Formats: sequence, C-alpha cells, structure tokens
Amino acid sequence: MRKTLFALCMLLSAHALFSQGRYTSNTLLKAGPMVGYTEMREALLWVQTTGPATVRFDYYDLQSPTLSFQTIEYRTNSFEQYIARLVATEVQPGQTYGYRLYLNGREVTFDHRLKFKTPSDWRFKSTPPLLRFALGSCNFVNDAKYDRDGTPYGGGYQIFDEIVKKEPDFMMWLGDNLYYREADWYTETGINYRYSQMRARPELQPLMASMANYAIWDDHDYGPNDGDRTFRQKETSLKAFNMFWGNPTAGINGNQGITTSFEREDCQFFLLDNRYFRTPNGIQSTEPTILGKEQLDWLIESLVSSTASFKFVCIGGQVISNLDKFETYFHIAPKERQYLLDAIIRNKVKNVIFLTGDMQSSELSVYSKDGIRIYDMTVSPLTAKAYQPENGNGFRARGTGFGERAFGLIEVYGLEGRRKAKLMLYDSFGKKIWEEQIEAQI
Repeated sequence: MRKTLFALCMLLSAHALFSQGRYTSNTLLKAGPMVGYTEMREALLWVQTTGPATVRFDYYDLQSPTLSFQTIEYRTNSFEQYIARLVATEVQPGQTYGYRLYLNGREVTFDHRLKFKTPSDWRFKSTPPLLRFALGSCNFVNDAKYDRDGTPYGGGYQIFDEIVKKEPDFMMWLGDNLYYREADWYTETGINYRYSQMRARPELQPLMASMANYAIWDDHDYGPNDGDRTFRQKETSLKAFNMFWGNPTAGINGNQGITTSFEREDCQFFLLDNRYFRTPNGIQSTEPTILGKEQLDWLIESLVSSTASFKFVCIGGQVISNLDKFETYFHIAPKERQYLLDAIIRNKVKNVIFLTGDMQSSELSVYSKDGIRIYDMTVSPLTAKAYQPENGNGFRARGTGFGERAFGLIEVYGLEGRRKAKLMLYDSFGKKIWEEQIEAQI
C-alpha cells in the first residue's frame, strides 16, 4: 500500500511539473540545439526534432539574466527534416548570452551549458579584444549498418569535450565534417540521414550548444570521394548543407555553392567552396580549377580590400604544400594555386593564413616571397582515422607534422596595430602538441 501511495505521489508530482512547463522530456529532441552564426545584432539558433513540434528559444544576457527575450515560434515539418532555424534579434555587441529551448511550450533541460557570444563593437572605442576559436576537419561517426567491414574508422569522440574546455568563441569546421557512405550519395534520403546521424552524436551536443559554428565542406560531405562539379546530387547536397549548418550566407554574386565570409573582432574569415565548381581530377581538355574563375577573383579582390589584422582563408584541401599527390592544390591545379599565391604577393596582402583539412594528419606550412609570409595550418582528423604526415611538403614548418587525431586553437591578441596570432595544435585528449606565434606584418 505504501509503495502504491508513493508511486501515486511521484506520478502526481511529475504531472504537476509537466503541466507547469518544467518537466524535462527529450522525446521530441533529435539533435541540438546548435548555435550558428553570431553577429553584433543577430544570432542563429538551430534544433532538429523527431517529429512535428513547435519550437522557440528564450535568451538572456548573462549579466542581466532576469531580462529575457524570445524568438518567434516555428512548427517543424518533414520537408525541412524537422529543423528549426530561429534568429535571436534582440542581442547586443560584445555580450555573452544564455538561452533555453522550448518544444511544444515546455522547456527542455540539459546537463551542459547553452550559450553564445556576440562580436564586439570595438572600433573607434577601444582596442580589439582577444579572439579565440577552434578548428578541425574529418569527423567520422561510425554506423555499422553502412560502414565497410573491418575496424571502425571513427573514434576518439572525447575530443569534442576537450574543445569545449578551451572555451573558444566559435568552432570552424574545415570540411569532411561527416562522411557520406556509398549508400548515401545519390538520394536526398541518404544525404539527410547522414547529416542527422552525425548531428545527433551525444559527444557533439555540448560543443554545438555553447559556441557559434561555421562550416565549409570537402569531398566526403559534398558527395563521393574526390567529388567535383559533375556530381549529380550536388544541389541536394547543397540544400542539406544549408539546412544543417548556420553560416550567414551561401554563394556569391548570385551563384550557388557555399562561399561566404564574416568578420570577428579585427579578423576576417573567407569560407571557400572547393567542390561545386571544381573540374574532375586529371582533366586534359581544359585548365584544371578548384575554385573556378569567379570565386578565385572574388577571393583575391576580397583579400586586397580587407583591412583585417589577420585574414583567415578556409578551404578543404591544402594550399601551400607542394606535396604532389592526393588532393593538394599543388597536385590538382598547380597553375591556379600559383596564380593565387602570386596575386597575394603582387598585391602585398599581408597576414593571410589558410586554414585547411583533408589530409588526416596535421602540419603548418609557410610560404615566403618578397617579404610577404603566407601560412597554411592543416588540422586533421578530428575523429576519422589518422595517418602519419607524408614526406614531400617542402614548406612544412619544422616540428609541426602530427599523425594522430587533433584539433586546433587560434588566439588573436595584442594592441591594435601590433596584433599577434598564436596557432596551437592539441591531441584528442587536450595535450598541446605545438605552438607557433605569428606577429602581424605591418
């Protein structure tokens, strides 16, 4: 009898909490929430539900938590994979916000922090603040039903907890952020399944929820291995990319593709598309291209016009390395690569740092000519299988080759006009492997 009364009391208590909107139920939550782009006056918040649900976010300045704001409410639907992408429009520059997720009017609670930080409005008012961001590529989430036989290709998912511990302002995903399998390539069903499977990985949730996330793609999250502009489902893949990620825009000059840019503090980031316009590997009938003329011209002009202390160019494959194999720029489109590097030198564009992935090993490459230094920080893999760095890159900085799972962390700091960038590589357990400090060229 006592057990029955106790159970009844617990049930009534749970019902009371549920009716007041405080009962925690994750049955409607599939993945997320995730923070997409953050600007001085806006931030994108993303979530995926298991079925139709009404979604809203409440958010508040951590310095004034009693004053909160709400996004609009949105009803998720199957056509959009039950995804809601809602914009917080009441944010202010240079603040850190907490937020809450409501599904069907009831709050969903989490064991990890839900927060994001907006860029500072520092110009003409103060010195640029510290900027800290994380980076990495090649994230393989195992799926026995569709994986090849043998030892699982992915692992070491604790790396995402180590990234969160560094408290970066945002995460830069450098391509191969998921791996389509052969069964996925040619259908919208397969492509959306793979995104949902990757995004729901439990270890990812604290990272996605606590900082802005920006992304580019490479071959494995675009289409088949070494995929190019002939891929039949590239429009389907682009649609999925734009649904599941939260970049500020996608495409330039009215074109398709994922190309975009954004500014953060005194730095500018250029997110390139190395697949949508790319010619097939080994083509003989035309000059090989990775970026295509319009995107290449846009990049060069944007670098020339940029006043940023550091200009970070994000692209899936290595740019500076002269390793003549795999999918380095040097191997696939050497003339286009040299044209890009020469344009940077000729126009005296200083403080360009390429951020790259793909190689499943990490290293720093340095190219110097006529007093201009260009850097290429390759960070790979996050959770895919790692390999030892290949011999043959004559531009690799001594001691920076690393053949295990890793993530990168970059800090930009110092007084205006004397800024420095600290490039750091960490293994999947958070141990620092190497560090390189770069003083901005004036």
